[in-house]
Amino acid sequence: MNKDRLNHSAAVAMKMIEIGKTLNLDEEDLQDLFILGYNHDIGYEFCVENLEHNTVGGQILKNNGYKYWQEVYYHGNPDCSYDSLYLKILNMADMQVDKYGNDVGYEKRLEDIKIRYGEESVQYINAKRNCLKLLEIDSEII
Repeated sequence: MNKDRLNHSAAVAMKMIEIGKTLNLDEEDLQDLFILGYNHDIGYEFCVENLEHNTVGGQILKNNGYKYWQEVYYHGNPDCSYDSLYLKILNMADMQVDKYGNDVGYEKRLEDIKIRYGEESVQYINAKRNCLKLLEIDSEII
């Protein structure tokens, strides 16, 4: 992965720990969150279309016996029926950390996606829908 993607992944992992601590999760959960956050974008290395990075990454991790492959597979998908606390935390962290690894919050992250992909892009539309859901979840669990 390129340096920016690695920085993003490391920062998402740290943000997940931060969120996990606010939820009083135990040390084992925090370790699991870190590993999940660090690996959530692994699919970018193996996919042709960036839109499928989550499903490609999830499938790779499933094939390797990774416990939280579904969280990777469904992250960023506002229409998925799968639900877990770890998926919520991953989506929260991912939508607050920009592509360089800076913790910028939902609004600036969404603006960055809009600038990079365009207001009519699937990436921006899904990110916007995700943010709306996440803002509701944020107030419920944190």
